[in-house]
Amino acid sequence: MDLNAEVDQLIKASQAWIPMIMEYGSRVLLAVITLAVGWWLINRLTVKLGHLLALRKADLALQGFISSLVNIILKVLLVVSVASMIGIQTTSFVAAIGAAGLAIGLALQGSLANFAGGVLILLFRPFKIGDWIEAQSVSGTVDSIQIFHTVLRTGDNKTVIVPNGNLSNGIITNYNRQPTRKVVFDVGVDYEADLQKVREVLLALADDPRVLKAPAPVVVVSTLGESAITMSLRVWVDTPNYWDVLFMFNEFARDRLKAQGVDIPFPQRVIRVVQEVAAQ
Repeated sequence: MDLNAEVDQLIKASQAWIPMIMEYGSRVLLAVITLAVGWWLINRLTVKLGHLLALRKADLALQGFISSLVNIILKVLLVVSVASMIGIQTTSFVAAIGAAGLAIGLALQGSLANFAGGVLILLFRPFKIGDWIEAQSVSGTVDSIQIFHTVLRTGDNKTVIVPNGNLSNGIITNYNRQPTRKVVFDVGVDYEADLQKVREVLLALADDPRVLKAPAPVVVVSTLGESAITMSLRVWVDTPNYWDVLFMFNEFARDRLKAQGVDIPFPQRVIRVVQEVAAQ
């Protein structure tokens, strides 16, 4: 009798546990399959993302950082989803993650803005290392582009560190982006000067191998000033030759104009002194 009672108890227990095991076993099996497939898909997705960033010629450091960040975020979301499939309450866990993220975001607001700016700069590349740019009231050559800041080297060899948040949200002038630049050289001549002769002298000055033939150099009357007529020589050069050509114009224009009898006037003032003699 005792044996039959124990058997009955085992049968009843099995009848109670088997449905529970089947229910939770199927959930666990489905969760494991979801975790495995999701993990594989996330790895594939991050690899594809890395290839896409490489095609856009993004910085190597940015490629690795973004791929790793996306990989971690997606895997955390996957684990949370799998846990909810098993029946684990994830509401408090998600709320804790959200609260922690909000606190970290508020504490690192400035750094996150600089990070976002660095990502935008490295992705869209408004400038590259070696370019001469003007931004945030400073000009210089780009020495390096970091995640949080960009390092510039000024003309007198000073190092300026510019936060990427301000840099990405401000106006950037890139002097090296275009392959050619226009040199505008203005010189003032006397009102009595022969303008055709001045034009010939300036065009002869532009007869330099560094000056491009197309568009052709031109000389125009720019302004009629108080004491001089401003003649403007305008030529196109390859961007690396811009400063050399401009300095060459500054160096030789005066002597060549003077050799042709053309004066470059300078402002003069006539002061008349009136003496009043007191009546005796």
